[in-house]
Amino acid sequence: MRDNIAARPSVVVGIDGSRSAVTAALWAAEEAVARHVPLRLVSVVDANGASPDVATAETRVRQAVTAVESTNDAVKVEVEILQGRPVDRLLEAGRGAAMLCIGAVGTTGATSRRIGSTAVELAGRAHCPVAIIRGATPSPDLAESIVVELDRSPAGDVVLQLGVDEALLRHAPMVVISVWDPHVTDVHDVHAVEKQNRQLRAQLNRRLACTLRRHPELQVEAVAVHGSLLNYLSHHGRSVQLVLVGRRRAHGIAEMTGPRSHAALHDTDCSIIVCDQQGAL
Repeated sequence: MRDNIAARPSVVVGIDGSRSAVTAALWAAEEAVARHVPLRLVSVVDANGASPDVATAETRVRQAVTAVESTNDAVKVEVEILQGRPVDRLLEAGRGAAMLCIGAVGTTGATSRRIGSTAVELAGRAHCPVAIIRGATPSPDLAESIVVELDRSPAGDVVLQLGVDEALLRHAPMVVISVWDPHVTDVHDVHAVEKQNRQLRAQLNRRLACTLRRHPELQVEAVAVHGSLLNYLSHHGRSVQLVLVGRRRAHGIAEMTGPRSHAALHDTDCSIIVCDQQGAL
């Protein structure tokens, strides 16, 4: 067991013995292959003995390794068993990582589809993109879209670039969404709403022009939504495989990891990536 971790580029996955963690490892393996970096599986043992012991952690990591190897993905797999508070050690492991991946629910939430507290805390604190993997399968329907919420925050360009990377990796269509405040326009005025939507779509298309010139193979749709990204997901969630948002967005990550998100996505397998503006790509 190693206590000091040297930061190095990798896709890091937290392994806690849950089925959700194994699904996250399988999803992350594709990321690691695409980025030509190792897949790093990390299990944390509580130094005070409250969590499973080292032998149990080793078993759980082995199970995840076996699952990844069964896919025949050409990925280098590294393992770490660490001591300490899980969130703190995973944050350390994620320093300099290309991405930190975590199952949406841990062993204590196996019967629920609500996003667990560990995933929420990691998404709020990590300085790399955090992928919260939901659902039972890491390989969604290729027709399911990648949704990117694009705003004017410093993280906007990071979110967009990562969304492009994900759409190319998964051969999926991309939907780029701009959310506008319903207080700006009377939502009961159909003509005013349509005018606002047209203006925002035009702004998005101008911002996407360079991306489309670089990647003409991308299928991209610009969408304006009033109120909240969840308004879109509540109607289209079943056709979405992945949502990308910036961590410092106006409403914070609580919207995407809290009860409203659960209500919008509870019967879908839609995963979430939360990006920090300093996040690695």
